[in-house]
Amino acid sequence: MKAMPKLKSQGLKLLVALVMTLLVWVMPVSAAELPVTAAPAEPSLGRSLDADDISAEKINQFVRAYLQVLALIEGREAELQGAEMEPESQQIQREIEAQAIGLIQAEKLTLQEYLQLLSLTNIDAEFGERVAAQLQESVQQ
Repeated sequence: MKAMPKLKSQGLKLLVALVMTLLVWVMPVSAAELPVTAAPAEPSLGRSLDADDISAEKINQFVRAYLQVLALIEGREAELQGAEMEPESQQIQREIEAQAIGLIQAEKLTLQEYLQLLSLTNIDAEFGERVAAQLQESVQQ
């Protein structure tokens, strides 16, 4: 991504909703199938999230993973839409899923943490603003 216009709360919510929809579409993982970690990296990312307790570093990890997953999905979208047969489409979906999970884990997040943070970004306005500010800073560098 070369440049991203300033993100506003509504724009971020729309973008988060889009990415969340794409991830859910690409990664049909039930809650029972999500990876379980013995000790979460941050207690606030357990069952109940408290946005105030999420560290700046955790937000940085999420933003880096988010931008990479977004670029992956955008980069493979045409290929996925161009798949002529269902088996080919499913194979591409599995590849995208594996790559996205790898990108998320490379940022030291579990898939469950990533999806929780993505969801929180969309439902908690204050946390969404924290993430939007970090996104703006990241794309301007």
